[in-house]
Formats: sequence, C-alpha cells, structure tokens
Amino acid sequence: MDNMMMIGLSQQQVLRRAMDITANNIANVSTAGFKAEQLLVEAEPYTRARAEDGPARLNYVAEWGMGRDFSQGTLEQTGRPLDVAITGEGFFTIDTPQGERFTRDGRFSMDAAGTLTSANGAPVLGEDGAPITIDPDAGPVTILANGEVNQNGLVAGRIAVTRFENQGVLSKIGDNLYTAPDDAERELALEPVIRQGFVESSNVRPIMEITSMMEVSRAYSSVTRMLQQADELSRKAIERLGRPG
Repeated sequence: MDNMMMIGLSQQQVLRRAMDITANNIANVSTAGFKAEQLLVEAEPYTRARAEDGPARLNYVAEWGMGRDFSQGTLEQTGRPLDVAITGEGFFTIDTPQGERFTRDGRFSMDAAGTLTSANGAPVLGEDGAPITIDPDAGPVTILANGEVNQNGLVAGRIAVTRFENQGVLSKIGDNLYTAPDDAERELALEPVIRQGFVESSNVRPIMEITSMMEVSRAYSSVTRMLQQADELSRKAIERLGRPG
C-alpha cells in the first residue's frame, strides 16, 4: 500500500475518533458536571512518509490522547436541599467498590440508611474519609459554603473537596466519574466554596461542538475523495502497464 493510502487511512481513523468524541460531548450537554473533551492529535508518530514525485513532507497522524476542559460550568438553581455545586477547583469524593472516585456532579440524595449518596448511589465522603450520614427524621439539612452538613443544630460531617496539582492525571471511567493514580498529588481544599440548592451544568458549548462536527465531516469527505482518486490513478496505471506493447 503506497504512502498516500496509508496517510489517508490514518487521517480517517483520527477523524472517526474525533467525530465520536464530539458526538459524546453533544450527548452530554445536559449532564451535570460534565467536562467537554477533545481529541489530541500527534503528527509524525511514525517514520516520515516519502514521495518520489509528490510533496516533500508527508505526515501520518494518530491519536495522542484526550484533552479535557475543566473550566467551570454554569450553576443552575434547583432548590433541592441535597443538590450542591462547587465554585472553583476541586471534585467531590465518592466511595465506590473500586476505590475513591471523583466527580463534579453534585446531584446528591439520601439512601434508606441516611447516607449521603451521589447520583450513582455511591456514598459521598466527608473530610474524615467516612461517608456522611443524615437522620431522615431529624429535619431539614443545611449545607454551608465550606461543605459543612448541618441538621437540627448538629454537624453531620463536612463534604470533602479534593484538589489535584495536575488535573491531567485524571482518567474518566464512565458515569461522570474520574479516577486518579495512587501517587497523584492531591489535597483537600481548605476553603471550598459550595452552593446548596445548585448543580453545576455541563461546560459543553453546543454551537462550538456542532461547528466542530461539521468541520470533521468535511475533512473526512475530503480524505475519502483523495483516497478514491488515488485508487483510480493506481487502477489506470495498472491497466496501462498491462496492455501489450
């Protein structure tokens, strides 16, 4: 397979992946705490392609990684007493069977035992590393800006907000949750700013994503035409060379 075909196929693979990511962003435009993602592309991941009678520089492309926009999403008021949103850096800390996980989705609830749980039903951890328990019969819950959970004049716990020195170490695992390596530098936010009765919306910008989708679609069509032309040239060359002299 010649260089043009290899380059075209590598571009198609990257464009398909970019389209999948853009489509996922659009699908999560209304997901609380969702952070927009973008494909990172690497040029010349392999030996540089060469052409005898074409352009001097021919580059393969490949997926290098995933970039995430961790900028603040808009806060939407819900009025639900257990809905909370972080203003600024940090993530809520969730206890799962696989270990601690992190999220910006503050749509919390209370299970039958009174444990404060995430939207996925996992316990929300306090700064002491233990789940926060609320008495279902003890009246309204008040959550202060520093994360302190009060009920009937008593402190039930303080919601942990974990900050990372480098958010690039976070890996998405689904269900709007992130995981971090054990050696990732992290700390509890000393002065978190939490808003009760609010939820952080997705930071996906639909217009930008639709524009990106159109650009990817046009680029894919262009590469497809290039491959079709290259295939046609090869076919004609073979036919000509195969004719009797």
